[in-house]
Amino acid sequence: MTIIALNAIINTCVVIIPINNIKGVDRMHNSSSKTESKKFLPKVGLRTIKTLLSVGLVAFLYSFTDRNPCFACIGAVFGMGRVFKGGLKSGGNRFVGTFIGGLFVIPTYWLMNFSNLPVPHWIWLMVGLFLVLYVSQILGAHDAIQPGTVVFFVVIYTVVKERYISYTIARILDTGFGVLVSLIINVFFPSPLEDKEIIDEEVKELEEEAKSIM
Repeated sequence: MTIIALNAIINTCVVIIPINNIKGVDRMHNSSSKTESKKFLPKVGLRTIKTLLSVGLVAFLYSFTDRNPCFACIGAVFGMGRVFKGGLKSGGNRFVGTFIGGLFVIPTYWLMNFSNLPVPHWIWLMVGLFLVLYVSQILGAHDAIQPGTVVFFVVIYTVVKERYISYTIARILDTGFGVLVSLIINVFFPSPLEDKEIIDEEVKELEEEAKSIM
């Protein structure tokens, strides 16, 4: 009887242990699934909401005109930074680059397509591109070089001769408008990070003053 009872106890333990192990594995799997869902599904932040609001407002306003809102929407995205200063920097670079690229692409386009001078097209292309790069460097707008060159090459190689001036001017104005809309929205709906940004700047200024005194 004692042997039979021992065998029954052993068999019960053998059955219980795998069941407990399975439950433990299930708990680990569920916790890892929750972790993965949190990892791959970030919350929708204020910047995303404000970007959607800015782009939606731009598209809505342009629906009352015959203009294409494409570049205004792009400008709106670039103008929406985490804080106002960030949006001003990225949006400002986008607008300045577009302005510089547009400023030099118009005469370059004319020289490449309408001039009778015996100069190869690629020479005019290099001259115009040099002016875009060099003027950006003179103004200290290094981050404006990429958007400036994008406008430059898009106009040179994709815009028809009848529209190269109007297209360039429209792109400059549309980009500026989109950036402006985002900056205005950032003013009326400031990020919670604005206060932290101000505090960090004040701390930095105090540290610099302390270093200058020492």
